[in-house]
Amino acid sequence: MIKLIVGTKGAGKTKTIVSMANAAGESSNGNVVFVEKGMKLQYDLATSVRLVDTEEYDIVGFEKCYGFLTGILAGNYDITHMFVDGTFKIGGAERDLCGFGKMIDALAAHTEKSNVEIIFTVSCDASELPENAKQYIINQ
Repeated sequence: MIKLIVGTKGAGKTKTIVSMANAAGESSNGNVVFVEKGMKLQYDLATSVRLVDTEEYDIVGFEKCYGFLTGILAGNYDITHMFVDGTFKIGGAERDLCGFGKMIDALAAHTEKSNVEIIFTVSCDASELPENAKQYIINQ
């Protein structure tokens, strides 16, 4: 299952996703993974949440991001939740909305086969998203 927390800069998306990740870390019977560019949130996340820094693996662009996320999932079948903060920062300097839409479609097909929930923060107005991505928007 894919979920998107969408809003402009300063809307509280990171605070929301951190809260969701910490709650999942406490209640999940499996593993919870949090992916971000940099390690800014290492002290905000519970120790039960595994923090992964995309900069450490030189992940830039949505094709690489897709491969990275599915690689993490392939390496650990016990993951129940994956949180991705700063999606467009990971996606690259230019906001590739088409590439983001393709990645979301591919991940949605992947998560249908498993019980993994992947939640992204997306810094833009909801109207800017590709039509296929709008169905995954959740209210904060």
